[in-house]
Amino acid sequence: MRRTPLWFPFALTLVGITSNALVTPALPNVLAEFSASEATSGFIVASGSVAGIFVAPIVGIAADRIGRRPVIVACLCMFGIFGTAVALAPTLPLLIVARFLQGVGSAGLLNLAVVLIGDVTSGDRRTKLIGRNSAVLTTGLAVLPLISGGVTQLFDWRVTFTLYSAALPLALVGWFVITPTPSVRIDSVADQLRGAIDAVRHPVNLASIVGATLVFIGIYGLFLTVLPLHLEGEFGLNAAKRGAVLSVPAVTSTLVAFNLGRLRAVFAVRQLIIGGGGIFVVTFLLLGAAGTLVLVVTAALLYGGGEGMFVPTLQEVTVSNTPDEHRAAALAAWTSASRFGQTAGPLIAGGLLKVVSTSVVLGLGSVLGIAIVILGVAGPFARSTGSSAPADAW
Repeated sequence: MRRTPLWFPFALTLVGITSNALVTPALPNVLAEFSASEATSGFIVASGSVAGIFVAPIVGIAADRIGRRPVIVACLCMFGIFGTAVALAPTLPLLIVARFLQGVGSAGLLNLAVVLIGDVTSGDRRTKLIGRNSAVLTTGLAVLPLISGGVTQLFDWRVTFTLYSAALPLALVGWFVITPTPSVRIDSVADQLRGAIDAVRHPVNLASIVGATLVFIGIYGLFLTVLPLHLEGEFGLNAAKRGAVLSVPAVTSTLVAFNLGRLRAVFAVRQLIIGGGGIFVVTFLLLGAAGTLVLVVTAALLYGGGEGMFVPTLQEVTVSNTPDEHRAAALAAWTSASRFGQTAGPLIAGGLLKVVSTSVVLGLGSVLGIAIVILGVAGPFARSTGSSAPADAW
């Protein structure tokens, strides 16, 4: 039987991150067109991720039961159709509604990309490829803000958002290249749900879910929502320059994620989480206090290293501690937690911006770093062990 080409999960990841990576550099321009306040930025960003909190578990259960291909293709179609609607929205409420429906589609993209990798790899090879997938993600987070900022500066934010339509041809390609996996499950949906719940309740998986929530609150609430506003208000940067600064962390994040296999050969999961939490503490304190762009860029580079440690490590831990038949459901629960962080972060940040400055909000991000360090110290990650997996196909 032919197997899904390795480039496809990478492409799936790249499309998935466009949801917010294209939005954040253009946020001030969107707010200006609709005469909205800075606090509204949180609702715009969060509207694209809130659906994933509830939809991701359903997507995971469906992918485990009826196969990866139909679920992934359906998610891509919905993402592309309603992403295009975002670009055409005549009012802010309609834009937010379109973003919400686009988020229903995006609920199955990033997690199922990792599932596709986990299905056919194991051990060091799995760790390496999940790290490479995260490197694709962070490279995209570097390139996409540059594209968004540049296109927005040269043309208009609506032109930028038409890039969401790229999901539609990928859906067509996906139908032909994803390995079809006819369902062979004989258990009932109720039994499947019980098994999935047991998998999610694994102590390591629960700790990974908590970690994902904290990390994504920091990424989407502070770095991707507050920092663009901070760069405009404190340093007067236009959309193109904001996009350039937001892309800086991808340098260090990609470097770390690309070498995840080497790092895991030297450091335990617990050590990587503690180290990454410490990096977040320093990063957000520095971002809030920085009086020059040089310090902002330095902090952004440091931040990227922490992000590159967290995301692939937590994903790989979840994959390796979950039986094959519940892998998509467990990754969906992890994604649901990350979507909660993506949603709560911008909303919390938007609320704080009503009463304090962007500098103060960024500095408060150090609290997240402290919480992550505590999770690494007190969590069960030292007991993490791999589970059985098929022979490597890639």
